[in-house]
Amino acid sequence: MTDLATPYYLIDESRLQRNLEIIRQVRERSGAKSVLALKCFSTWCVFDLMRQYLDGTTSSSLYEARLGYETFGGETHAYSVGFSRDEVLAVREFADKLIFNSLSQLRRFHPDVAGLNLGLRVNPGISYSNFDLADPARRYSRLGVSDKAALAEVAPWLKGLMFHFNCENPDVDNIRASLETLGREYGELLHRMEWVSLGGGLSFTQDGYALDAFCEALRAFSRTFDIQVYLEPGEAAVTQSTELVTTVLDVVHNEVDIAIIDASLEAHMLDHLIYRTHPRLISPPPGEHRMMVAGRTCLAGDVFGDFKLAAPLQVGDEVRIADAGGYTMVKVNWFNGVAMPAIVVRRLDGTLERVRSFGYDDFKRSLS
Repeated sequence: MTDLATPYYLIDESRLQRNLEIIRQVRERSGAKSVLALKCFSTWCVFDLMRQYLDGTTSSSLYEARLGYETFGGETHAYSVGFSRDEVLAVREFADKLIFNSLSQLRRFHPDVAGLNLGLRVNPGISYSNFDLADPARRYSRLGVSDKAALAEVAPWLKGLMFHFNCENPDVDNIRASLETLGREYGELLHRMEWVSLGGGLSFTQDGYALDAFCEALRAFSRTFDIQVYLEPGEAAVTQSTELVTTVLDVVHNEVDIAIIDASLEAHMLDHLIYRTHPRLISPPPGEHRMMVAGRTCLAGDVFGDFKLAAPLQVGDEVRIADAGGYTMVKVNWFNGVAMPAIVVRRLDGTLERVRSFGYDDFKRSLS
C-alpha cells in the first residue's frame, strides 16, 4: 500500500463483517432488531455490506436521518434532542419512526405528525458510563422524560419508547439488572407500546462477551411485554474495523523522543482528546523504547500517546492507530487547515479502494 498517500482511514470489511455477524446472531437468537447509530459511524461507502446485517438506521438530526434513508434503506428512525418545525415537516416525509426528546416537543409538533409511528425518549434515572460527559442520567440531564405521570398522559399518542442509558457497557449482569428496573418502573407503560429501543452503548461484539445471557435477557424482556426490542449499535458495529494510517514527519527530543505524524488527535480522533484517553497502536510493534506520538497541529496537547516501541521511530516510518472507526470520521474537522485523511476500504475480496480524498477545495468550501 505504499502508493497510498497518508493519512487515511482504512476500513477493513472482513473485520467489519465479524461484528455484523454477531449482530445478526443477536437478532436471530433474541428477536431484537438492530439499527445503525449514524452519530457514531456514517461512512456510507460500506453500507452495501452493513445493510445485509442491520434493519436500518437511527439518527440524531435531520441530515443523519436523510442520509440513512437515502443510502442505507430499511427502517429509518429519526430522533433529535431538539427539532425545529421545518425539520419535523421534512423528516415526517420519510421516517418510519419519529422519536421526540421531550414532552414539550411532542405536544408542540403532534398536530403535524399525528398518526405517524411516534416515540418518546425516557430518562429512567439509571445509566452505565465511565464519563460524566457521556452520562445521559447525569444531574440536570436534558435527555429524555423522567415524569412518569406525564408519560402516562401522552401514551395514547405513542407507539414506542426509547431508553438510551448505556455507554460502552460490557457487563451483562448490569444490563439484566437494568432491564429488570425498566420492567418494574415502566412495565404498565411498556405493555401499551409496540416497540422499545434500548439505545446503543452495549459492547456485545467484544471478545468474550456473554452473548447467550445477553440474548436470553433481551428475549425475556420482549416476551414479558409483548414488544419489539430495538438496539442501536454504533461502536459495537464498527469496533476494531478501522485504522488511521499515518507517516512520521519529524522526530524531536524534549526529555523524551517525540514523533510528529501527518495526522492530528484533535482533528482526526477528537473523542480521545475530549475524554482524555489514548488510542492503541497497531504498528509499529511494542517493545522497550519510549516514544511519544504527537499530531501536527499547533495545539500543545495534540498527543496520541506515550508508547513503548520495539525501535525508535524515524522520519518516513508508518504508524497505524487502532480502532479509528466509531466517533472519528463523523467528528473530523479542519483545525489548522490540516489535510483531512482520505477514506480507503479493503473490500471482502482483499482489494483496496480509495473511496474519497479531500483537498484544498474541500477546506475552502467548509468556510465562507
